[in-house]
Amino acid sequence: MTKPLSHRSPLWRTVALAALVGLPLSGAAMAQTLTIGVRAGPESIDPHFTATGTHAEALKHVFDTLTWSGDKLQIEPRLALSWKAIEPSVWEFKLRPGVKFHDGSDFTAEDVKFSIERIPVVAGPNPTTIYVRRVKEVKIVDPLTVHIVTDGPAPNLPNDFIRLFIVSHKAAAGLTKDNANDAFNTGKAAIGTGPYKFVSWTPKDQLVLERFDGYWGEKEPWQRVLRKELPNDAARVAQLKAGQVDIIVRAPASDVPTLKRDTKLSVTTIDTVYVFNMELDMREKSPQVSAKDGSALPKNPLQDVKVREAIDLAIDRPALVDVAMEGLGSAVNQLVTPDIAGYNKSLPPLKPDLAKAKKLMEEAGYPNGFKVSFSFTNDRLPGDRQVGTSIAQMLARIGIDVNANAQPGAVFFPARLRGDFSLSMSGWGTLTGEANYTLSSVVHSNDPAKKLGAFNVLGYKNAELDKLIEDAAIEMDEAKRNDLLAQANAIVAKDRPRLPILAVGSAWAMQKAKVTIRPRVDEDTLAMDIKPVK
Repeated sequence: MTKPLSHRSPLWRTVALAALVGLPLSGAAMAQTLTIGVRAGPESIDPHFTATGTHAEALKHVFDTLTWSGDKLQIEPRLALSWKAIEPSVWEFKLRPGVKFHDGSDFTAEDVKFSIERIPVVAGPNPTTIYVRRVKEVKIVDPLTVHIVTDGPAPNLPNDFIRLFIVSHKAAAGLTKDNANDAFNTGKAAIGTGPYKFVSWTPKDQLVLERFDGYWGEKEPWQRVLRKELPNDAARVAQLKAGQVDIIVRAPASDVPTLKRDTKLSVTTIDTVYVFNMELDMREKSPQVSAKDGSALPKNPLQDVKVREAIDLAIDRPALVDVAMEGLGSAVNQLVTPDIAGYNKSLPPLKPDLAKAKKLMEEAGYPNGFKVSFSFTNDRLPGDRQVGTSIAQMLARIGIDVNANAQPGAVFFPARLRGDFSLSMSGWGTLTGEANYTLSSVVHSNDPAKKLGAFNVLGYKNAELDKLIEDAAIEMDEAKRNDLLAQANAIVAKDRPRLPILAVGSAWAMQKAKVTIRPRVDEDTLAMDIKPVK
């Protein structure tokens, strides 16, 4: 809900008027205001609602986390100054003193305990429970010390806590899954300790933030930050060229050469940790697979490892990078990128082999193929629509008739978690810097009791893989842990429940005379990393 203009500062009235009439800002207001053109924004202002990357990216401005992921995913102190395992199943976190919430109240251990305990209660689609799944109990030692009791040794707990957003236990007290979003979206409960305060949010339009001058860290140069949702790539580029935004995220690869030639603009690119991967349905009955005439098949063909391998061999990854991504990305052979702990260096590159793929289809009993619907996002990551469409065409070469179904992430992700799809593709980033985060979420068998496999909803199970993932999760020796994860990646490569396609490259384009950016490999675009040109 947007606050009345009378409740806003004079600067905001200047910003709002300029936005309404399409005029450029001038003087101090322009110098103090940063306008970012983003592809997608938050799905709520409650940071615990969903684990979607664009949601967390937006709310990092308002809410701090216990630990922080640096620009290359290095773990850094944030609201926690230090941490150590004092027992195999107990971590001690020492909290930063002198931190204030936006309402002036003190940040204490009570807020940490409250935030951890509320996540399972209010989490929605793409549940944020994956970040606290190892937590068994939170004990307050003193106002600035907490002991986190885990369900066994948890070497990666500090990594998980990069997405543990801390909310005010006073402002969010008593909220339920039914009313939490309303309380946060109106600003009533949107009280964080981050460098920016929440002002207003119009879903699918704009998030408005104001600098918090009581922030514990370095003072931000921007008085106001406007995050404008511009899902259409052409519209984002047009607004940048017109000077209506200062910087845009995910500049389309096809526009990058032109943008680089524009003397008023600059472009920064980076390879990210996001990997496009295809998920194949392993259930007995699959909802979107049929014979080519639409009749039911006696069994789900995607359960056959030969069919999965055939699909894998039909995909030309280098061509997808060159054509669909226009060079902005790289082919991958596993679900994590080479700089992630647990990456298996011995796995060979994945190369297309149509002859072998056709032979495998014939051996599996599908010489003429079958029909399947292939769903993928069209607004989540750069090139997702183009990559998905191209894969559909590649599968046609081995006799599989594909109905390409591109859809917004807001529609795709809830449907995927419901198990509506037989074949789908989306991006997943190993945001904690270690492979257990990914493997335990997407390929471990779905086991609510163990809080593992939350995103594996299509029936894949492998006992050997499960054991490797579980053993890695409690192995405190880093070298041994990484070896277990590398073994797990090898099993995924053999079983093919998910097919890694390519790592996503990303580009930012900006007004050369106004801003510069320090890019992050997780692709987060944060006002804190954007500085004015001096």
